Amino acid sequence: MCGIVGYIGDKNASEVLIKGLKRLEYRGYDSAGLALINGHLDIVKGKGKVTNLESRVNSQNLIGRIGIGHTRWATHGEPNDNNSHPHLSQSGKIAVVHNGIIENYTSLKKKLTEKGREFHSETDTEVIAQLIEEILENGNANCFEKAIQLALKQIVGTYGIAIVNSDNPEKIYVARKGSPLLIGIGENEMFIASDASPIVEYTNKVIYLEDGEMAVVTRDSYEVKTIDDIALTKEVHELAMSLDAIEKAGYPHFMLKEIFEQPEAISDCLRGRLQLETNTIQLGGLVDVMEQLVHAKRLVIAACGTSWHSGMVGEYLFEDLAKIPVEVEYASEFRYRNPLIGEGDVLLVISQSGETADTLAALREAKQKGALVLGICNVVGSTIARETDAGVYTHAGPEIGVASTKAFTTQVVVLAMMAIALGQRRGTLAQDDAKRLIQELNRLPEKIRLILDQNEQIKEMAKLFTYAPNFLYLGRTYNFPVALEGALKLKEISYIHAEGYPAAEMKHGPIALIDEMMPVVVIAATDHTNDKMISNIEEVKARKGRIIAVTNDENSDVKDLSEFFISIPSTEDSLSPLLTVIPLQLLSYYIAVNRGCDVDQPRNLAKSVTVE
Repeated sequence: MCGIVGYIGDKNASEVLIKGLKRLEYRGYDSAGLALINGHLDIVKGKGKVTNLESRVNSQNLIGRIGIGHTRWATHGEPNDNNSHPHLSQSGKIAVVHNGIIENYTSLKKKLTEKGREFHSETDTEVIAQLIEEILENGNANCFEKAIQLALKQIVGTYGIAIVNSDNPEKIYVARKGSPLLIGIGENEMFIASDASPIVEYTNKVIYLEDGEMAVVTRDSYEVKTIDDIALTKEVHELAMSLDAIEKAGYPHFMLKEIFEQPEAISDCLRGRLQLETNTIQLGGLVDVMEQLVHAKRLVIAACGTSWHSGMVGEYLFEDLAKIPVEVEYASEFRYRNPLIGEGDVLLVISQSGETADTLAALREAKQKGALVLGICNVVGSTIARETDAGVYTHAGPEIGVASTKAFTTQVVVLAMMAIALGQRRGTLAQDDAKRLIQELNRLPEKIRLILDQNEQIKEMAKLFTYAPNFLYLGRTYNFPVALEGALKLKEISYIHAEGYPAAEMKHGPIALIDEMMPVVVIAATDHTNDKMISNIEEVKARKGRIIAVTNDENSDVKDLSEFFISIPSTEDSLSPLLTVIPLQLLSYYIAVNRGCDVDQPRNLAKSVTVE
């Protein structure tokens, strides 16, 4: 959600910024812009794609060795040219790009307007530039850096900001509170970014700003301090991301590439953790907290979107295998209901990016109340990874497509490993059962490849349902969350209305919608509920619903009742979501492509929701 990139060095800054903004497009945006300093401050911005911005920059032949850029996802003010970033101070000397929300911008704007300042946008961000300049011009600060500090102390809300000032043409000023920001360290050049994707081409050395920190960056140095002016020494981290990992590699869309990367992603997630010789699981990130986890009185899982669905699978896994009570919460609701959580409880937060604002808020709420807080995330060095007591990385590699695919499957793999390990430690999982599950986890990448081999069949099937107005997805137990995830994928990228339901709940309302125009996706891959699923299919068939079954080859009863079916290999019930979700991802993808939708950047959506 929104993206920031900055550059100072000897390269043409506009080229670095445009390329960086293109790599940030996956975060979701509606407008883009940049500011360059070359003796004076030039601003180019507007509604639309980065390619539009690139054309305007090239037509004006703008060059400079220092600049900042931004992709905006609208919060305050509609998407238009005026509301695009960067935003200027009244003198036109200060330019600001901003991720986050300034909660008290209305009162600040009113005070600044009363002092004669004129505003040209509906955004909260413009207040930052105007406030800094007001402090500077009124003599309340003896330098630009101090004016920024004083301004930030008046601001309530969240921000990741980058600022340039034509009166200080060799510096970029950055600050963070609640919105991620990092500094990339090059040779006689420095980079600013909201995540690593825009800068991995140039450097693998970064420092991460924490909340309440700011930095002054020149071409060959950086100085980090708190907004209270206390100097800090920061650890330099090495990026694990590669440039190849964030390219399409010949695929038409990142989403399709990432669907096909799942066997490798799961193998990477399992590597070094499955001990096949001893039939045990080693999760190094949990070693120091395993005793607390074993003796926890309950486990609460908090997440958003797709991660919430993986958390629901986790609930089944932990309660089934480890016999520990689990609650799954929407992170966006968690802290607003004054949750009963404290010592003896464990909060497990799940986030692909490790930066999801609502999930971070839940983490901090639980930590303040004394709970042990664990994390599952993909991005090394992310805020969740740094703020949790312990956790496990998914090692899925960069996920660029807005609609999560390999994030879901690797999160479920981590949850399965945690549940098996915890079941063994708690004595609730028999050794033979643990061995069977561990050996089956190891076989899953190859089984997923067998499903992906049906890509062309699913592609052809998708053509028949491209113009369906609605979809219904049905699953039971472990595959109820997969029904939710399948429906979410279709909604996200094709804009078709879809609902996921526990199959038995169909007759408590949704059955009224079923007719010959309603495709019903039935996930029938859980052995112990198969007879019940067959009854549900009969109910759909009696009302002329068009049945698409996801099941295994041996399930002839389901296949015979279904108009269409997608075959998956047999597996353990508890691991079946890792197979059943793959066909649903492909089905959604091809339906969206047939409808001419922007699969990687669906409308109104952001990859990482870093504002509430």
